[in-house]
This record gives sequence, C-alpha cells and structure tokens, in this order.
Amino acid sequence: MNMQQLIKQFPLIEKLQKTEETIWFNPNEIKTEDALKKVPITKEMVQDASDRLDRFASYLQIAFPETVKSNGIIESPLVAIPKMESAIKDYFQVDFGGELLLKCDNALPISGSIKARGGIYEVLKTAETLAIREGLLKETDDYAVLATDKLKQFFSGYSIAVGSTGNLGLSIGIMSAKLGFRVTVHMSSDAKQWKKDMLREKGVEVIEYASDYSIAVEEGRKQAELDPSCFFIDDENSIDLFVGYAVAANRLKTQLEQQGRVVSQNHPLYVYLPCGVGGGPGGVAFGLKLIFGDHVHCYFAEPTHSPCMLLGMLTGLHDKIAVGDIGLDNKTAADGLAVGRPSGFVGKTMEQLISGSYTISDETMYTLLTLIADTEEIQLEPSALAGMTGPIHLTRNNFNLENATHIVWATGGGMVPDNEKGIYYKKGQQYLKL
Repeated sequence: MNMQQLIKQFPLIEKLQKTEETIWFNPNEIKTEDALKKVPITKEMVQDASDRLDRFASYLQIAFPETVKSNGIIESPLVAIPKMESAIKDYFQVDFGGELLLKCDNALPISGSIKARGGIYEVLKTAETLAIREGLLKETDDYAVLATDKLKQFFSGYSIAVGSTGNLGLSIGIMSAKLGFRVTVHMSSDAKQWKKDMLREKGVEVIEYASDYSIAVEEGRKQAELDPSCFFIDDENSIDLFVGYAVAANRLKTQLEQQGRVVSQNHPLYVYLPCGVGGGPGGVAFGLKLIFGDHVHCYFAEPTHSPCMLLGMLTGLHDKIAVGDIGLDNKTAADGLAVGRPSGFVGKTMEQLISGSYTISDETMYTLLTLIADTEEIQLEPSALAGMTGPIHLTRNNFNLENATHIVWATGGGMVPDNEKGIYYKKGQQYLKL
C-alpha cells in the first residue's frame, strides 16, 4: 500500500493524521431498499434473535433480579436532554434544529453498556444450542430451567472465550459465568483495571496483553481453536453479535411511538453511534435501516486517535488498513473505542447504508462528560459521549435539521466505580476551564 498515493486519492487522511476532529460523508450510501438486497443479514435473522431473547426472559429474571421490572427484557430508556442541548449549543456556539435525545445504554441491566445487547445475546444463543442438542431443553420449555444446578453443571463442561478492550468482556464474562460456563477474557492494554478486577471477582479468567485489541482477539481465537469444548465470541466477524445489537431498533421504534415522535421524510431521525471495531454500532444502525429506511441517517463516532472504521470505509480497504498505517497511535481514553483495525464484515455490510463517520478528541469527550453530569445528572464513561457532537458537525455542514430527532447513543457507564467517575469528571472540569 503506497501511502502517498492513498493520501492523494483520499485527502481527508491528512486531517486524520493530524488528529483533527473531522467528518466524512459516505459517497457510497444508496437507497436503503437497494443496499439491503446486497447484504448477508435479513429481517428474519433479526426477528429470530428478538424471539430468542423473549424465550430467555424468565431465566434472566431469576439470574438477574434487576431485570424483573422489565419482565426479563434487557432494555434502556430513551430520554430528552434539553439542558444538555442548551449547554452544547452554548459551548460550541452552534445552534442546531430538532430535539436531542439520549438512548441510555449506560443504564442497561446486567453489564451497564451496549455490549449487554450483542454480547449477552450470543452467550444465550450458545447456551440454548448446546442444551437443545443434549435434549436438556426445548424451545417450548420455560427457560427458567436454565437456572437449575443440573444445567449449570452441564454448562461447566464448556468454555467461552472473547477478546475485548473492556465492555464486551464484561457482558460476556458476567453472563457466561452466571450460566455456569468457564470463561476466559483476553484483555488488551487499553482495558481499565476496574473492569479486569470485576471480572476476576465473578470467577472469570482474565488474560492481559501489553498490546492492543487486535492482538487480544487474535490470541483468544488461537487458544479457543485448540479446545473443541471452547466457543470463541468473535467481535470482528460475528453475525450473532450483530443481530443481537440489531434487535435494539424495533424496541427504539416502540419508544419513539410511545413518546409521540414521528419518523418520516419531513421528520428525519439522526442517530450518532460511538464506534470501535464496529459490531455494536453496525448492528444497531442495520436494525434502524431495516425499520426506518431512508428516513434514518446513522453516523459512527470515533476517537481522533482510533478512527479505524472511518479509515476503512473512506478507502474501501476495510480491515486491510489500520490506523497505525497512517501513523496514529490508537491511544484514547475511550477504551471501548481503542481499536486500530475495523471489522471487515461490518464495514462491507454497512458500506452503502451508513451516512458517514466523524472523529472526536478525548478532551471533547471529557468536557461533554462533565457537562452532562452538571446539566442532566447523568454519569457516563468517556466513550459514551462520542455521539454528542454529531448535530454540531451536521449544522456546520449546512444540514437543515429543523424537524429532526437526534439520538445520541450513550453506550456505557453504568458499571463504572464511583472513584473512577470522579476522576473522569475532574478531567472534564479541567478542560472546561481552559
């Protein structure tokens, strides 16, 4: 790959190299209906995932009593954040039309992040498949049976492995250990210490690497291949993870309807999704396109030091290019987004469906973290703020957002220990004073 030729072809790379906050609008986006015909995922696959999660509801209520109030469904609130909206407009000196909402995946039960969707779903599917194969479960059974010692004993004969920068490891570790599986989480150097500690407390084996996310995934995959009783959950290539995330869209549609919010050509929906390797935001965006078609516009948000999906989509090289190839260090406080090489599967699936991608600095994420804590009393982790500058970028690029609904996907923060929250908040305060 000749970098000079690449930069000549895609001048935006120079901005990425300078770690400037920037936005890329996808020139390959086409009508949703046409794009959906070209991808390997279908509406039926997403419905199948939704039905499976419904079957597990009775088990989840026993295993995780915090899900009782939602009848065993792992879902998060959708809330308006008018004070934060005013604070952002003041801070950036930009007025944008429409209303700003927060999708609070930071408050998802069990593991407090978006990974409680795809990650937990794939573990549940693995458990169901094994139990049905052994004649211990039928789809028509009450899945509460999975909470019995007999089933836990059965699952202890199998192990689950995953490579993660943090939140995916948490959701898979917590869920797998609860079912009775042996679990190994391969953690990259970016993973926060408290996440490793929490997993170990729950009986999960954590293997640490001095290098980044891609190496942790690769090593996890290699070790799992040596053990026929081990299932590797592949954040880079998993269709199950992807459809687990996509289930969110139908539930969001219900929430919008309950709040009387219309999505149409004259009332477009803009959704801003923090993006690491791409599975979570890709799955959610895919689900939204299935439901709202051309009336929804999805943007990925990535750290200025780790814009792997933007780089992969911009060049069309997907997982054949990494941020290190253009001289970036992949170092960011947004640990879940510290990914140097994007998922080729997600990039290719979404390349004609996504509206664009933009970058955000750690300083901006910390600043926004403190602003939302002050204005709305909502505590998030840095990566969960990545979506917040989406409407600013669009306004600066002359989008008419008058009747728009903006949804910032707050991807995590619910499990962050109080002392860590305090450290995040103080950092944001310092940047606000500058």
